[in-house]
Amino acid sequence: PYPLETMLRIHCMQHWYNLSDGAMEDALYEIASMRLFARLSLDSALPDRTTIMNFRHLLEQHQLARQLFKTI
Repeated sequence: PYPLETMLRIHCMQHWYNLSDGAMEDALYEIASMRLFARLSLDSALPDRTTIMNFRHLLEQHQLARQLFKTI
């Protein structure tokens, strides 16, 4: 499992850059600044598209995404 902060940072980037789950996974591998923002490294496993999708669905299911973006 990945830290909550990491997954929230990934979710924010996905929203800000309008990226699909697969495109977000690819971006984490290809764009160093996105990895740094998410506090990830190529030295360890990165979240795959399914993990990113499941987290997004969890936020949507509990209507937390809207609250998150209102807060930040």
